[in-house]
This record gives sequence, C-alpha cells and structure tokens, in this order.
Amino acid sequence: MTKTNDVIAADIGGTNIRLARICNGLILEEVRYQANFSILRNMSKLEAENHILHTIEQAMQQLHHDNVQGLGIGFPGFFIGNSGVLAASPNIPQLKNFALAKKLSDILHIPVTAQNDALCAAIGEQAFGAGQGHKNLLHITLGTGIGGGLIFNNTQYTGESGMAMEFGHVQVAYENQARLCGCGNHGCVEAYASATAIAARYKELAGLETSSKAIYQRAIDGDTQAADILESAGVYLGIAIAQAIKLLDIRTVTISGGLVGAWNILHPNIMVSLNANLIPPLKGKISVIPSNLQDNAGILGASKLLG
Repeated sequence: MTKTNDVIAADIGGTNIRLARICNGLILEEVRYQANFSILRNMSKLEAENHILHTIEQAMQQLHHDNVQGLGIGFPGFFIGNSGVLAASPNIPQLKNFALAKKLSDILHIPVTAQNDALCAAIGEQAFGAGQGHKNLLHITLGTGIGGGLIFNNTQYTGESGMAMEFGHVQVAYENQARLCGCGNHGCVEAYASATAIAARYKELAGLETSSKAIYQRAIDGDTQAADILESAGVYLGIAIAQAIKLLDIRTVTISGGLVGAWNILHPNIMVSLNANLIPPLKGKISVIPSNLQDNAGILGASKLLG
C-alpha cells in the first residue's frame, strides 16, 4: 500500500478530544470525543496515565487512521524538549515524567509525537495562519486559560525544561489585593484576562454568572460594566505582551482562542497598553494580529509535529 502524507492530529482539552486526519494543512476528516479529565485529580499517577491512554485510544477508533504517518498531539502541560515526555501538567498535578508519546505509540503501533498545546498553536499559526512568513513569532492562546508558544528563528522554543513561554503566568498586578491565579501565585495575566477571569469579574460586579461570549454581547448592547471588564482585560494583556517583547525583541504577536471574538474591544486597549509599557525604540513597531485559523491553529500545529 502506498504511504500517504496524511497524519492524525489531536487537540486535547479538559472536556473533549478533537481528532483530525490532515494532509498538508487540509483537514480531511474530524471527530470530537468527550473526555472528562477533571476526574483525574482523584486518581493515582498510574490510574491517571492509563485513563488518558485508554481515552485517546478510544477516540482514535472514531477516526480512520490506517496508512498514516503517525499521530501528533497537543496536550496542556510541559514537555521535555521534543521527547514526547510530559514533565508536568498544571491541571493534573500527579502527572510527572509521563512518557505519553512512547506509551501511545506502543498501543497504537504508529509513530506518536506530543507537545504543549499552546506551542502547537504557535506552530500552526506560523505554518498556515497569520504568522506565515515570520521566522520569529509569539503566539498567545486566549480562552478558558492563557497559554503561549514561541517560534524563534523558525524553531519551536521550549526552554531547558519545557516550560518556556508560560505567558498566562506573566505577572501584571503587584498590589496586595492582586487576584489569585490557579497556579498559586497572585497577579498573573490569566487571572485578569482569560475567559474564566472575565466571567468571574462580571459575576463580582454585576452578580450574574454568564460566559465571556455573553459578556461581550452585553458590552456591544451598552452594558458599561461588561465593556469596562473587557477593556481592562485588553490593558492587562498589553502589559504582559510588553514584558515578553522587552525580553525577546519579537515584532509579531498572534492571538487565537475564543476571546478573539471580542477583538474590536480588546485590540485597541492591548495596543495602547503595549506601547505605554514598551521601551521607546520598540513603541509602535509591534504587530498584534488575530488568528485567521478560527479554532484550528492547535490541531494544525499538532499535525506538523511529525515533520
């Protein structure tokens, strides 16, 4: 049988697994498989590992995966270089040094690679999206949480221990009442500008529990509290981006995720705040661009892990 250029890519979330058969950036077939990984917190390390492996194996059965080059996985956590070994995952604390790629490869009998989900989104954005043509790219995923991925000189940068560009945990507030982040620290941008943070802040101020998407619609309809919260999120994002740019001297930033839907409110505030916090030679020289891949940056990037 002639080998195809097709690969299977997986984007792993907390509540579902998205799988696609992809050829040269074109999604040929796609399935979504429900997976409640929140229950893993109550399991032992071995139980959690086996549950993840079994769930991905079950999800793979929903997709035609014969005659493919292999499986590329975007997974929330820190990977040791390109080894496919998960060093740690913030939301599943008992997972440490989990050889995810090798164990799945042994089960599925195909090559498997795995990498941080936000870095996969950066790879996808540079290869197929708004980051095309840029050899240096900072990509930010803006959704339930906030992640970051860095492409440096056309190479994915993971850091010495797989924890580079934890953008969501850049500190943007320093006062005594700075908000608590899920990582345990106070003042992280994720606690101010993620969809979760925006919904929590609206509940505090308006007493209504609703989604960030609904909050954006309320802002458009004239709700000043909703507008103020989204504008504030943009300001904090601008501060965090400025911190990263001052370290990296990268001129192009792309952003994907559900909150990109509020771009017309977020972007002006991001840019004002970004330029206010940059050193003078960099002011006005940074492009912050929304993804043009809808929600496909991560899964397309995962497909590129196999080469």
